[in-house]
Amino acid sequence: MPILHQIDPIAVAVGPLKIHWYGLMYLLGFAVAWWLGRRRVRAGRLPGVDDNGFGDLMFYAMLGVVLGGRIGYILFYDLGPFLQDPVLLFRVWEGGMSFHGGLLGVLAAIAWWSRRHRLHFFDTVDFIAPLVPAGLGFGRLGNYIGGELWGKPTQGTAFEGWGVVFPRALPEPFASMDAATLRAQFDAGLLDAFARHPSQLYQATLEGLVMFCVLVWYSRKPRPRYAVSGLFALLYGCFRFLVEFVREPDAQLGYLAFGWLTMGQLLSVPLVLLGLFWLWRSRRTPTLMPEPR
Repeated sequence: MPILHQIDPIAVAVGPLKIHWYGLMYLLGFAVAWWLGRRRVRAGRLPGVDDNGFGDLMFYAMLGVVLGGRIGYILFYDLGPFLQDPVLLFRVWEGGMSFHGGLLGVLAAIAWWSRRHRLHFFDTVDFIAPLVPAGLGFGRLGNYIGGELWGKPTQGTAFEGWGVVFPRALPEPFASMDAATLRAQFDAGLLDAFARHPSQLYQATLEGLVMFCVLVWYSRKPRPRYAVSGLFALLYGCFRFLVEFVREPDAQLGYLAFGWLTMGQLLSVPLVLLGLFWLWRSRRTPTLMPEPR
């Protein structure tokens, strides 16, 4: 049976102050990355770097995520409205973050930090890669709790009878109904036709849990330079490309070609190719050996 999504996106409200679950999910992702990163630093997985240096790296990486994610969303998904209203770039509370933009922002931050610490760029990327899926997974859970970035309808497909009814995706008059009335409509079976794939949960599982487990396991022992980065890029690119088949494309873009190609898929192809290239290149590169503290 389908599920009716009626989760309050606000976790805590004190007067005018409202703390959203989406923000708390990002904090959880950062906390897991911080915990794992410190363990890896103390195991000597980034020789010459102490807790203070790692703290700086995480700070710059966070800036890269926020700035790159926002700028990337504008460039890849919302350029037209931005050209008409450039202030849109700063209205982050209206939503709109791009993983691929955030990735470029993080890579820029890593390049700057690595140069300051005289480390090879890809040694740092290999170190950071296993930390990223935690943020991806919790971020997608935040998307689900917020009832945004939903999937395609399951009605009329092999998945009929399965899915989630997202109130924000409903047409009128359902979209204007209060929670109690909407629940009554759902219990009467009148909303089953509007059930959608919970693509946020698919992504949380694949890009978050699966990638986290695989990368943490793979990086437990020293690997040649480029190997961990290559595996990250390959897995994310493949998982994102696949989930896009059941994810609703951005309304302002729709499909780019063939009646199915989305911007998310187009941006994921280079990651798959880069992942394969880096894995191939890692066969002839040195391995950074740990120097436990």
